[in-house]
Amino acid sequence: MAAAIYSLYIINKSGGLIFYKDCGTKGRMDTNDSLRVASLWHSMHAISQQLSPVNGCSGIELLEADTFDLHCFQSLPGTKFFVVCEPGTPHMESLLRYIYELYTDYVLKNPFYEIEMPIRCELFDINLTQAVQSDRVALLGR
Repeated sequence: MAAAIYSLYIINKSGGLIFYKDCGTKGRMDTNDSLRVASLWHSMHAISQQLSPVNGCSGIELLEADTFDLHCFQSLPGTKFFVVCEPGTPHMESLLRYIYELYTDYVLKNPFYEIEMPIRCELFDINLTQAVQSDRVALLGR
């Protein structure tokens, strides 16, 4: 049985939360809390890029805590995708890349979507739900 994914966030390059999905029963957050988490993560990610002693650092990719892991993928245009999951959940990097593919296929190619605005796309939601289901996560380790 695959480990649980708690939540998924998509942040635009300006730091605005454009998508939030609560995937589990642990740690359910209201809208204000999810906005605060996204804002805090955007700030920490930006600061880590500036403070890193490594040239060309793209920011924090993994934050490990006692009760959760936070995995982050930043696309070339600057959109950040991050997932909060059980510690030690495998294949999160592959899952985040797959979610980025879904984002490009169903959101960016949608003629009614305005860049940098909140995502409201039914096909994206349906495919995202399928991607984060526990039986699918194990298969994404490609």
